[in-house]
Amino acid sequence: MPDAAHGPAIDDAVLAAVAEGRHADPHSVLGQHGFEEGGAGAPRTVIRTRRPLASSVDAVLDDGREVPLGHLAHGIWAGAGEFGPTGYRIRARYADGAEWTADDPYRFAPTIGELDLHLIHEGRHEELWRALGARHREHWGPGGAVRGTAFTVWAPRARAVRVVGEFNRWDGQGHAMRSMGASGVWELFVPDLEPGASYKFELLTAAGDWVMKADPMARQAEIAPATASIVSHSAHEWRDGEWMSRRAATDAHAEPMSIYELHLGSWRPGRGYRDVADELIEYLQWLGYTHVEFLPLAEHPFGGSWGYQVTGYYAATSRFGSPDDLRYLIDRLHGAGIGVIMDWVPGHFPKDGWALARFDGEPLYEHADPRRGEQLDWGTYVFDYGNPRVRNFLVANALFWFEEFHVDGLRVDAVASMLYLDYSRADGEWLPNVHGGREHLEAIGFLQEVTATAYKRNPGIVMIAEESTSWPGVTAPTSSGGLGFGYKWNMGWMHDTLQYIQKDPMYRSHHHHDLTFSFLYAFSEHFILPISHDEVVHGKGSLVRKMPGDHWQQLANTRAYLAFMWAHPGKQLLFMGQEFGQLSEWSEERGLDWWILDQPSHRQLAEFVGALNRLYRATPALWQLDDDSAGFEWIEGGAAAENVIAFLRYDRDRTPLLCAVNFSGRPHEGFRLGLPQAGRWVEVLNSDAAEFGGSGVGNLGAVEATDAPWSGRPASASFTLPPLGAVWFRFDPAVE
Repeated sequence: MPDAAHGPAIDDAVLAAVAEGRHADPHSVLGQHGFEEGGAGAPRTVIRTRRPLASSVDAVLDDGREVPLGHLAHGIWAGAGEFGPTGYRIRARYADGAEWTADDPYRFAPTIGELDLHLIHEGRHEELWRALGARHREHWGPGGAVRGTAFTVWAPRARAVRVVGEFNRWDGQGHAMRSMGASGVWELFVPDLEPGASYKFELLTAAGDWVMKADPMARQAEIAPATASIVSHSAHEWRDGEWMSRRAATDAHAEPMSIYELHLGSWRPGRGYRDVADELIEYLQWLGYTHVEFLPLAEHPFGGSWGYQVTGYYAATSRFGSPDDLRYLIDRLHGAGIGVIMDWVPGHFPKDGWALARFDGEPLYEHADPRRGEQLDWGTYVFDYGNPRVRNFLVANALFWFEEFHVDGLRVDAVASMLYLDYSRADGEWLPNVHGGREHLEAIGFLQEVTATAYKRNPGIVMIAEESTSWPGVTAPTSSGGLGFGYKWNMGWMHDTLQYIQKDPMYRSHHHHDLTFSFLYAFSEHFILPISHDEVVHGKGSLVRKMPGDHWQQLANTRAYLAFMWAHPGKQLLFMGQEFGQLSEWSEERGLDWWILDQPSHRQLAEFVGALNRLYRATPALWQLDDDSAGFEWIEGGAAAENVIAFLRYDRDRTPLLCAVNFSGRPHEGFRLGLPQAGRWVEVLNSDAAEFGGSGVGNLGAVEATDAPWSGRPASASFTLPPLGAVWFRFDPAVE
């Protein structure tokens, strides 16, 4: 029978479980609950709260009335009265005279709705970050609206979940969360808790152990090596509306894209998101790049991973400032006309015990079978792509970066490791798919889902695959069975051409196919040509140091190679430092050798890259038909003995640009090339020009093509091709 002063009786075991924060539904006991005293008694309300060690406890109602609470057991107090649902605060007094008054988390209805729970359970919540994590918000309870923080976490196998943090002295017994049923979600609203508070979740595993975990959906984290999550609330007001509107109306494939790849921590050590903005923008504009690509900026515990071992997929790393500081940087870049790409790592995650690994005591985000759930090369776990909730976590994360941070592209790391079940595994170390094959069908389905969803919701963005094999259809639409990416890194081009360029010119004629092979498949996918961070680290040396010869020859080789790269079909990516001829290979532990820019020859190399980018952006033939064979035509591909190649690029109006490269160590005088038409061809770029540190060999600004057929073409001209040099020519229709 209900007690007039304390309400209905509660079993002692239940009270003990609630008091210890191990009850799956603490709200069923704590908070306020209506009841009737036997038969037709008047409706009454009981308020219960947990206040261990208190000497007296009262509920102070919004109308000023005070309801004395009596101690039931285990630090649980209760008091009943004739009042309906109302706002109230709990006042507790202690034996030492201390008094503490606070709002009650257990008087609030859930902050997550049935539709959210249904979508989470189905794995179809495209805005998952709006439903899970720590969200500072206004929440309505009896008596009116209250500001605080709503905590929600997916932990389907946990027996109980508690929120711990500085606000409760890392003791979560008084902040146990309630289970939201079959969805596997747990929820608690903590009134008056402001942004900036640190927190974690404590989970009671099926084995009976308590484990403390960072929030998988945290928007912010402590600076490593600290590992707590931080309640974050954005106050940034975006000013890039014009950029976003133009992006949505633009086909990225038909636009120039020249990418500067950057590791923020070592570009200018000590600079954060906000204070790097002016310098970075000025530098990128000087160099003429259209885009900057950041190595991963999601939270990661180990700086030596360069960001590729992520623990906080929804948190911008605090190493460089707050999430709003990153928003500020991206906003500023957009205002300067520079697109932003970020590396994204959905292929694996680290085994740190405080993060995603064995999150609720058992494999949850990772596949349970180590033959699928572990990445042996990197000592990490692999996501369980067959679990709809895990897949949803990743798909929504891609959308989060596009929609909450306005990034313009995601470069997906290590796609090959996701596509093949036997990736870097010996026989017996991998589990075949249902058909007995090596293709990772669930990962393929995930990649198709994330690319299709990202493009559907955010027109104008780009999804880029780092895929190092010959997997067909990486950039084919998902509707035809492709993976749906916008671009694929051309790792074959990178490998072959670097292998060629490192040879001494006297031996290059025997490796001419390394230079020309990429043109056989250049239009099979939408390609980006990368000279990335992976090519200038771990003993590989910098780009300049890969080149043979003395210092002058190394710089000349570099200029010729970059001119060839910029003229080759596909977009371009160059890792920081290579634009000015960094001599030492890159290390994340120190900054770039900026002093080299004070050396005239290295500054001239940087100025050459700037000239390349400006000419590239101004010449539609170099980017309008990147993925169409109609935009390319061989002029000379077989001059192996001379180490020469020459080809034409066309725009949609069939305006040609001629690129000729001489990779030998001596100039070629009177080198005849067949051309599509007679007339004046203006030399618009010469990598051997004196202004770039070259020897000044060239064509005095132009050549005159005559109607003398050559190599099957109706016209031809005699060219001077500088040693270790590239020249570009544009036809001048104004001169007959």
